[in-house]
Amino acid sequence: MRRMRGGGGDDRINTCLPEELIVEILRRLDSKPSHDACSLVSKRWLALERLSRTTLRIGATGNPDVYVNLLSRRFVNVRHVFFDERLNISLPVHLGSLSRRRGKKSSSYNKSEEDGVETNSLSDAGMAALGQGFPKLEKLSLIWCSNVSSVGLTSLAEKCGLLKSLDLQGCYVGDQGVAAVGKCCKQLEDLNLQFCEGLTDACLVELASGVGKSLKSLGIAACVKITDVALEAVGLHCKSLESMSLDAESIHNKGVLAVVHGCPALKVLKLQCINVTDDVLIAVGTCCSSMEFLALYTFQRFTDKGLRAIGSGCKKLKNLTLSDCYFLSDKALESIAIGCKELKHLEVNGCHNIGTLGLESIGKSCPCLTELALLYCQRIGNFALSEIGRGCKFLQALHLVDCSSIGDEAICSIAKGCRNLKKLHIRRCYEIGNKGVVAIGEHCRSLTDLSLRFCDRVGDEALIAVSQCSSLQYLNVSGCHQIGDAGLIAIARGCAELTYLDVSVLQNLGDMSLAELGEGCPNLKDIVLSHCRQITDVGLNHLVKNCTMLSSCHMVYCQGITSAGVATVVSSCPNIKKVLVEKWKVSQRTKRRAGSIISYLCVDL
Repeated sequence: MRRMRGGGGDDRINTCLPEELIVEILRRLDSKPSHDACSLVSKRWLALERLSRTTLRIGATGNPDVYVNLLSRRFVNVRHVFFDERLNISLPVHLGSLSRRRGKKSSSYNKSEEDGVETNSLSDAGMAALGQGFPKLEKLSLIWCSNVSSVGLTSLAEKCGLLKSLDLQGCYVGDQGVAAVGKCCKQLEDLNLQFCEGLTDACLVELASGVGKSLKSLGIAACVKITDVALEAVGLHCKSLESMSLDAESIHNKGVLAVVHGCPALKVLKLQCINVTDDVLIAVGTCCSSMEFLALYTFQRFTDKGLRAIGSGCKKLKNLTLSDCYFLSDKALESIAIGCKELKHLEVNGCHNIGTLGLESIGKSCPCLTELALLYCQRIGNFALSEIGRGCKFLQALHLVDCSSIGDEAICSIAKGCRNLKKLHIRRCYEIGNKGVVAIGEHCRSLTDLSLRFCDRVGDEALIAVSQCSSLQYLNVSGCHQIGDAGLIAIARGCAELTYLDVSVLQNLGDMSLAELGEGCPNLKDIVLSHCRQITDVGLNHLVKNCTMLSSCHMVYCQGITSAGVATVVSSCPNIKKVLVEKWKVSQRTKRRAGSIISYLCVDL
């Protein structure tokens, strides 16, 4: 950031702007790099930037206990903390050594040294430090933090009474910790208990009685010891509940009905409970007039009768997902179409008895539809999507997977009728070819996201037409064997905003395409070249010369790429974070230089 100076060399920003205004400016920055850049302006800005930080994201492996102690002293106004076991962010060596020299060694280190077992993850000691260091905490996410127990959760709950959101997905906490949250965190609104296998009804009963007035969202999945008893307590105490997600074989009608009858404000309901029947949907249609989001997964016992009740009673429904509901037919979608005129998102996945007529009714009666996903729907044909094209002018996203009865005629209808289409994903729909995709390129100029995976009939002609969509940012044509250099060259010359490209398994693609991509797509960040046999080091060299923003490159089973090509990618791309390649193609020099960013798919090749 350039400093504004007067004639005498005075720093106007630091002299004239009050601290409150600078802090407010810093709070409005939307990325960590921007925050980091501002902290380098001056010592004053460094201090103010620390005051402006309200969110921290920390890897749950790599000495997180030490991180908590350090960060709590630097960022005193943090409200949101996210730990994620999937993020592996190690503490810098000099900081780790410093903390050990000062005698502030975390319990994870202690356990490692005393027991001979490496448990370099967030522990109960880290949780205690978190509560001590961030007493104003409002949102905490502990995804798969397996070393956190009820002891740590209790110590945090006792210190963080302002907590509003808590995600315990995959944590091995017990009843005592969750009960402590219910006792101490009276403002809790959002709680996720997915994959918390040790919990029983007792903790949810106590939790519901403690935070029932504030709780708005609750997620339960794979908690085998939680039964209808817990849900009855939720229905009795949580009158403000708006969102419920249930995935449990131990739940029956009794428990879900208690929630539906007791929580009239319910707007979001996701169910994957094989023991629940139409009686629940009938109750939802009767009691939950505010329902906006309904997702039903793997139900063998739901019939058209239940969806008829939803159509009759849930007039505000905007989002509907039906997955593997084998006993639903066209009549179910007809009921939804007639009753739910505000529907915006529809996903039908593996419902083998739903066909063309059901989707036609959606096209005729749901003009607000913006996203449609049809997965493994063999009975839905062209005429259904033709009706969608005529009636759903605001459609922005279409997903088609393994729909063998849908072809070019349907895609042409979508292209002509839905000109605001921004996202089109098609996979293994073998009746769709050049004609349909050409129509998309000619009529849907706002397209930003296109995926045509394993569509054998799509070739260069289609991509030449798509190159007219100058706003295209994401393109996946993996497995489209008819596509060669001509199609990719057209994309390179017409789609300068492209950031993601997957051309894997394209046998006719050569170096000329990569050279054109290097010239025409400087914003490219991710590229997948695997199984492209004609691509060589020469093409890679041309690609990386101008694509300096490249952050990931997958190139396994590319016979023409050698260790020299791998070294070129690593040395020429300052932002590269991941390279996927065969182990034998990585030289010792490249391994020393960038070993941390190289991944191996087949280590023995």
